Amino acid sequence: MLRTLFSPRLVGLHLLVIGVLVAFILLGRWQLGVFTDSGHPRAAADPAPVALTDLSAPGERVTTDEIGRQVTATGTYDSSAQLLVADREPDVAAPGGRASSGAGFWLLTPLNLADGSTMPVVRGWVASPDDPAVDVPVGQVNVTGRLRPPDQSDAVQRGGALPTGQVATVSTAELINLWNGALRDGFVVATQQTPALSATPVAVPAPAVGAALTWRNLAYAAQWWIFAAFAVYMWFHFVRDAVRSNDPESQPET
Repeated sequence: MLRTLFSPRLVGLHLLVIGVLVAFILLGRWQLGVFTDSGHPRAAADPAPVALTDLSAPGERVTTDEIGRQVTATGTYDSSAQLLVADREPDVAAPGGRASSGAGFWLLTPLNLADGSTMPVVRGWVASPDDPAVDVPVGQVNVTGRLRPPDQSDAVQRGGALPTGQVATVSTAELINLWNGALRDGFVVATQQTPALSATPVAVPAPAVGAALTWRNLAYAAQWWIFAAFAVYMWFHFVRDAVRSNDPESQPET
């Protein structure tokens, strides 16, 4: 039996099947990887900055297509109405939970535009309300940043009331009751400013789009592995027939 299994013809068959199995398994894994990666969000087109007043109008909701867009705005800050958004890291992660070690404040300042509307602007992050960067620039400013949707007003559950001048979320519904003027929806996270930003910039992600899973690639992966199983099945039958044909005991008596 061993002599038959290791005959030149069957050795060639063994090597061919091993090569086929390796190739088919790797092809299946490749298609599975394509299927898995297809569901990951990917970077969307990031158009050049557009004037905020050209993108939307006061009273309009921020749309999905507008979230993450780079916008520019020119106006003056209202220092008397600035708020500190408590328990925030220097990023735009969704709020939640109690203050953690290292959490500070976003500087949320109303920017009064020439058309009479007001846009909430996050000018940066500070570790303490006593940070000198809290001071608001005087006069006209030019701001470039990314547009973000408003937080839900109940997104953060706190154990007690915040001090005067602090809020837990950047909520349009809440700011309407705190600020005067025609308030625009959402808020702008400033990335550049003239005069220059003095606080730690808040990291804000570029827009991303979700992707649908490509089920066809999963089917291709299963197909390659079925081919591999079929190759093993055929190899087994070829080897079995070869062994039987060379086994005297399996030959019919004459």
